[in-house]
Amino acid sequence: MQPRETGSQDDSLQKDVAAATVVFNAKEPMNRAISRALAVDILDGRWKPGSAVTLEGIQDRFGVSRTVARESAKTLESMHVVEVRRRVGLIAQKVSEWSSLDSQVIKWKLSSRRRKAQLLSLTQLRQAVEPVAAGLAAKNAKLDVRAMMPLLADEMKQAADKGDLAHFHELDIRFHSLLLKNSGNELFAALSDTISTILKGRVELGMYPSAPRPEAMAAHIAAAHGVWKGDPEEARASMRLIVEEVADALADAA
Repeated sequence: MQPRETGSQDDSLQKDVAAATVVFNAKEPMNRAISRALAVDILDGRWKPGSAVTLEGIQDRFGVSRTVARESAKTLESMHVVEVRRRVGLIAQKVSEWSSLDSQVIKWKLSSRRRKAQLLSLTQLRQAVEPVAAGLAAKNAKLDVRAMMPLLADEMKQAADKGDLAHFHELDIRFHSLLLKNSGNELFAALSDTISTILKGRVELGMYPSAPRPEAMAAHIAAAHGVWKGDPEEARASMRLIVEEVADALADAA
């Protein structure tokens, strides 16, 4: 691939990007894999904001058709990762200008050298949002949803006790998503996919303990019962314990 400054050539940048290792997943469409690789090039400093690559450069680097290269460019442009200009190519944008809450952008950041910083930022988001969402769910969720929460928490505990972490994590994502979607706040509900990506990312990066901590499991059960009983304060306080435990674990891993 031939990155170039919009104003001047940068030979060292060309070498860094050309040498970057790209890992492809057979289940991931090629255009998405290329978008990920290019985004991570920016995140890891191989492709500097303000410099450009051409569609021809993408075709040469990845051995793909112009159609696939264009699809990758459109994906990146839609998330403000690049600006596409005729006769110039794809111009890398500052990370601060990207669509930070987009689940795809979060995944890219978690695949880069910025993963720990990204997890910290996302956990701070959870600390601000999830306790409030749990309290609102205790007030606003329908009876069938509220009744489901203690059952879901109990199933989580059973999975944890059996050492079935894969099933536990599936249930954990469902637990947190249900609270957000049933909080009665449409903005919180819209964050459910983002929170799910955060939860999956922590597991995939190996930053989740080998088994759920007892205090975290107890807090999930307490939050579930707070929602079931229609007790916003119990639900809110218990969820605060959950996200603070995550923040503490990340701090210990730093």
